Amino acid sequence: MEISIASTPPGNSARKDTLVRNLAVLSVTLLIVLGLALAAYGWLHGFRFQPAGPETNVTAQQPAPMQAAISGLPDFTPIIQEYGPAVVNIQVITQGRRHIGLGESGDDPMFQFFRRFGVPLPSQPTPRQGAGSGFIISPDGIILTNAHVVDGASEVTVKLTDRRELKARVVGLDKPTDVAVLRVDARDLPVARLGASEPLRVGEWVLAIGAPFGFENSATAGIVSAKARALPDEAYVPFIQTDVAVNPGNSGGPLFNLRGEVVGINSQIYSQTGGYQGLSFAIPIDVALKVKDQILHDGKVTRGRLGVGIQDVNQALAQSFGLKKPAGALVSMVENGSPAERAGMKAGDVILALNGTAIQSAQELPPVVAALQPGAKAVLEIWRNGSMHKLTVQVGELTQELAVDDAPAEGGRLGLAARPLNADERQQLGVAGGLLVLEATGPALRAGIREGDVILALNGNPLRSVEELRNLADKAGKRFALLIQRGEAKLFVPMTPG
Repeated sequence: MEISIASTPPGNSARKDTLVRNLAVLSVTLLIVLGLALAAYGWLHGFRFQPAGPETNVTAQQPAPMQAAISGLPDFTPIIQEYGPAVVNIQVITQGRRHIGLGESGDDPMFQFFRRFGVPLPSQPTPRQGAGSGFIISPDGIILTNAHVVDGASEVTVKLTDRRELKARVVGLDKPTDVAVLRVDARDLPVARLGASEPLRVGEWVLAIGAPFGFENSATAGIVSAKARALPDEAYVPFIQTDVAVNPGNSGGPLFNLRGEVVGINSQIYSQTGGYQGLSFAIPIDVALKVKDQILHDGKVTRGRLGVGIQDVNQALAQSFGLKKPAGALVSMVENGSPAERAGMKAGDVILALNGTAIQSAQELPPVVAALQPGAKAVLEIWRNGSMHKLTVQVGELTQELAVDDAPAEGGRLGLAARPLNADERQQLGVAGGLLVLEATGPALRAGIREGDVILALNGNPLRSVEELRNLADKAGKRFALLIQRGEAKLFVPMTPG
């Protein structure tokens, strides 16, 4: 069989090669144009093309700022684990009294009749319960808390984190600073580490541990919002302001810094609802420890006194007195016979510094003066008649509200809070001494003593100080008689201590 193979004519092959080359050139040209177009589009819209590494590298770089922020937050766990056991829950019982069968609202005419003529009303004891926090500062049982937590308490119970419950007694309390010292009969207790409040900086992290609303050993954290904050009716404490969540029951608990040191005692909150609103105030531990030392060593707290009334200097007053800027404490009144008057101070003086410490506002002066030792000399820098002057004053002693009773857990021995009469009060009453009753609870209340009475003597022994009352009461035994002055009348009141 013969097989024939047909071949392509030479002219057709050449035309086919030319077509292929043209198509290739066209494709390359289109690709170049497309690439240029994409590049131009990306440049106009801000795209930047860069080599993409492995996906793991890109993912690891994305959350880096968040990871840095998280790693910068403080870890309070070591502080809570080490010092949490030193924080205690404090349960108190106070003994009030309720008048039997009579209302006290002011609408009851019988109550008002008895009250107006000073007739003792039939009453019965009414126990009330309260709670707060505290912290142990010595292994043999010394505890710090707020004065308002244990004020008037007839029974104090301290609960530890290991569920032990210990009876406590109030060694002493100081209402002006709201500091109280308790003691429990125990040994080898866990203690909190004490620091200093002065080095604290605004913005520094702090931690509070306490029993808000009875939830024991609750920890909350925040920052220092301000220092040396003055509060109404709290003249002797430069409070630490924080945004730590502090609620009822936290009172008396410690405020820690990041080193685990106690820098304050949580004391007050500013709230329109009764709960946390971001404004908490703590007593600086420096102030609290000075009060504690005086209570343990002397049985009382002494404070310096100048005897002046003061007010802030605003812009208008500064201009009228010729001051360059509003600063200092403007003296509005000088008490007769006071240390300030003896030093030559006058109304209209502006106190700018005390012993070299600048006074920027009227609120800063009382804590500085109170910290001075009575009888010490102090140098005041004042602005008077357009120029600076220096006055040297011998500091007096501030008569203050002082708890007479040690208030053991079984019940207050006397149930009295009193202070010595000042010179004006003694002159007005025509007496050489005496103690003004500021509050009566427990045995004193049952004996019929009430606020405003003046205790003149115990079993015929004149009284000039709370120490004399305490010592004479201890020696008198189970029963004694107090001579008191009530208005124009003097009467003896038999009393049986608790």
